[in-house]
Amino acid sequence: MTIEITQSEVRPYAATRRVLLACWLSILFEGYDVGVMGAVLSSMAEDSRWGLTPMQLGALSSYALVGMFFGACVAGTLSERIGRRRMLLLCVGLFSLAMLATAWAPTPFWFGVARLIGGLGLGGVIPMAAALTVEYSPPARRSYNYGIMYSGYSLGILCAALVAMWLIPHFGWRSVIGVGALPLLALVPIARLLPESLEYLVSRGRMDEARQLAQQLGVPLPQTGAPHPGAQQPGWRHTLGLLFSPAWLRATLCFWVALFCGMLLVYGLNTWLPTIMRKSGYALGPSLLFLVVFSLTSAIGGLCLGRIADRLGARRAVALSYLLGAAGICALMFKHSLGVNILLTGIAGLGSISASLILTGYLATWYPGASRAAATGWALSFARIGAMSGPLFGAWIAGSGLALSWNFAAFALVSLVAALAVLLLPRR
Repeated sequence: MTIEITQSEVRPYAATRRVLLACWLSILFEGYDVGVMGAVLSSMAEDSRWGLTPMQLGALSSYALVGMFFGACVAGTLSERIGRRRMLLLCVGLFSLAMLATAWAPTPFWFGVARLIGGLGLGGVIPMAAALTVEYSPPARRSYNYGIMYSGYSLGILCAALVAMWLIPHFGWRSVIGVGALPLLALVPIARLLPESLEYLVSRGRMDEARQLAQQLGVPLPQTGAPHPGAQQPGWRHTLGLLFSPAWLRATLCFWVALFCGMLLVYGLNTWLPTIMRKSGYALGPSLLFLVVFSLTSAIGGLCLGRIADRLGARRAVALSYLLGAAGICALMFKHSLGVNILLTGIAGLGSISASLILTGYLATWYPGASRAAATGWALSFARIGAMSGPLFGAWIAGSGLALSWNFAAFALVSLVAALAVLLLPRR
């Protein structure tokens, strides 16, 4: 007989810890891959061999995000057929190999092709890690555990900035990208740590495997309704029908708009912040320091915001965070000392990456378990349009001839729209 798990039951810490560590490492590697463009962009702009314009640099930064758009959708749906664990490992392996190809790219064209292929793998990591983290976390700690897991993303960006500060002066920008292939060495440890999703096994009717895994981990089986051998997981038509049904339509629209704006902020600021600061008169080292602060405070802020979300509710916590981020970004329009600008950059990180990661975790708890990964994948696929728009948005402002302050004013407005969308979410 299937053992049902209720919302009040708590997952054993050992199982949660294993899943958290494996997902955290995967997100760390993704964060490095995404953050590397912001870390090397100003050096690429100064590379006379390619002679790239701001718009061309923005396009190169967006190619991986185009791949992530399709990757999030395909991986989220395909994972319900081949398993979330296997899908996560495939995605990490794919984007790591693509980073190696990117480092050796002889022309901007092949650079973009390699980034596009890598983006397919990058797009699948977050939906898989989100679904697994939520599944193996106790209900009372889901936002906090999600914050722990997603802190790897910000720390990955931080690592990209630190590696760039160390390697670029000695070996050039290609070496920073090449370091992104190192996750290949961690695939085996991640595979040993990460169990398959019990929700997936049960929904596919593989009850013997599910019972054996549950016994091994010391966790109860998730609630299910009469699985049978060869059971088929609902496809993309069923998932879209659920997302846009009358019962879920308002929530879907609010989540998608907020995540669109959040991803535009994350990838726009991550890509262009060092370059904007260099235009403000800072040297390469200090300009990369802003990226370090941006990522570090968002990592710490994600943990704090996760705690606040568990106590006060994710909707209220995320909306306030976006509003705070808008204020911090807007304040960067004015001249300040280095210390004040660093503080404001930290606030911007809290109101962009931290808010978006908690919002993604909140989304993963909103929809039914059987459709959780696919629904998260579809939402993040739409959000990837915002992610793709971020670097191009920054490139358009940089090449428009507008005053430097417009870079900050425009991103602050986007943060305000994200806050409004979150506030319009229906109460559960």
